[in-house]
Amino acid sequence: MVPQGALHGLRVLDLSRILAGPTCTQLLGDLGADVIKVERPGRGDDTRAWGPPFVERADGTPTTESAYYLCANRNKRSIAVDLSTEEGADTIRRLADTCDVLVENFKVGTLTKYGLGFEQLAVRCPHLVYCSITGFGQTGPHAHRAGYDLLAQGFGGIMSLTGMPDGEPMKVGVGIADVVCGMYAATSILAAVRHQERTGEGQHIDLALVDAQLAWLVNAGTHYLTSGEAPARYGNQHPNIVPYQVFQMADGHIIVAVGNDAQFGRFCELLDRAEWASDPRFATNSARLAHRDAIVERIAERLRGLTSTWVLDGMEVRGIPGGPIHTVDQAFTSDQARAREMIVTLPHAPSGQEVRLIGNPLKLSRTPVTYRHAPPACGADTDQVLAELEEGVHRRRSTAVGAGAPSGPEGR
Repeated sequence: MVPQGALHGLRVLDLSRILAGPTCTQLLGDLGADVIKVERPGRGDDTRAWGPPFVERADGTPTTESAYYLCANRNKRSIAVDLSTEEGADTIRRLADTCDVLVENFKVGTLTKYGLGFEQLAVRCPHLVYCSITGFGQTGPHAHRAGYDLLAQGFGGIMSLTGMPDGEPMKVGVGIADVVCGMYAATSILAAVRHQERTGEGQHIDLALVDAQLAWLVNAGTHYLTSGEAPARYGNQHPNIVPYQVFQMADGHIIVAVGNDAQFGRFCELLDRAEWASDPRFATNSARLAHRDAIVERIAERLRGLTSTWVLDGMEVRGIPGGPIHTVDQAFTSDQARAREMIVTLPHAPSGQEVRLIGNPLKLSRTPVTYRHAPPACGADTDQVLAELEEGVHRRRSTAVGAGAPSGPEGR
């Protein structure tokens, strides 16, 4: 018997597309929520067309599902509804009656034009947790601007820290601003649902890509707030720890991540350069920071004549943090990825084939994540979901403040 996830019974109306919102709702779906993805008829989520590669049928012909779309849309049911029509907007309102959560990432004011804004739905559905994800939030001088991951990375400062010191500012290689914003969204929704279950009250969550981007500047952001100085770009080096970076070997590159002075001493012994650890310029991390170029040059010269396996094996034995730099294929075929089940396979109806997806990293002992549905074709579940709506399978929550104990997920 497949275990029910921790969010079994939670019903989510997903009006989002691209990456941040879908990342959030996929996470909720993995944890057991029933996620209804609303898409434009005939076109669907923009990312369906963001290929190649596309999932292929057995005869080699492509489907309309790109690899990009697959990354954030499993465990959802898709319905095709045109929000711009009164009939479509009314369908969304009726679905909202039956749902606990609504997630959307339209530009500020767009859904209000269709009578689907938070204030409008809150009158009809006071229980609804309504999460809006935008580029810059619902307020502020840039609230009207569209939100894209690259723009958020640029506006939020991370590109100024990424790349080589003498190179151009560099974005992170995946849509990390979108992904982290999606995780913040899921966290905030769970907090709001907790309040909803206690009181029957919904609320509006206003989440911005740029706000989330600023939040995950973490130590680099606090460096500026504490010192008043903008952090420099260090490439693969660490601003506060030396040596903590990538080094070239005789057969490739490795990561050396020396975290304290004792580890540095053992690293010097491994390299047969014990005298470096007693040199006043290098004996402490603070000293190594002050003489970064000198010690890094020495280490780099020594490592260029050694093989990766010999150095990494020696570091492992001596408890010195370090590791290889995998390509994506090497990462997914590693023994660790296999042991942690980081690739999952699901049947994909549109292609008649199976698709391989990235596994969820959450490992819950009592309520594990489940993989119930591959990412659906656009509108694949429209008839089923609308039939349920007509049959009244999912009744509106009747709990109100003062009406007794709120019902839990099993009562929805």
